[in-house]
Amino acid sequence: MSIYYVDSPVGRLALEADHDAVTGVRWAGRGERAVDGRPSPLLEEARRQLARYFAGRLERFDLPLAQRGTDFQKRVWAMMCNIPYGETATYGGLAMALGSGPRAVGMACGRNPIPIIVPCHRVLGAGGTEGGYSGGRGLATKRQLLALEGVVFE
Repeated sequence: MSIYYVDSPVGRLALEADHDAVTGVRWAGRGERAVDGRPSPLLEEARRQLARYFAGRLERFDLPLAQRGTDFQKRVWAMMCNIPYGETATYGGLAMALGSGPRAVGMACGRNPIPIIVPCHRVLGAGGTEGGYSGGRGLATKRQLLALEGVVFE
């Protein structure tokens, strides 16, 4: 596994890859240091696409992904990838499409190993409430990502 650290508007991120696919994006812990300062070509491309996303110049990521999870989680994550930039869906709406319950969808969102690229921040609670967010600074990070895409909460 290779790891590359990048600074972003939502904090320092650790980009992870195995062979030819991105396997993770996570918020780096304090004191984490990159062992190898040179990223693989794949992680450099992930960094470039994230930089374009944060600059408002990329609406859809085009990276090979390899998420580890249950079949249900993978179906939820695939559905999240189909939520367009600047739009949102609800836990209940995704659950209905999957024949499941909103809590199960929320749990799958919380276990998303590739946040931002797999846009779990675009999934909201009933009536457009924020719901939850397990990355970065929690709901503040979710609001920041949504605001970047033009979705603002009052």
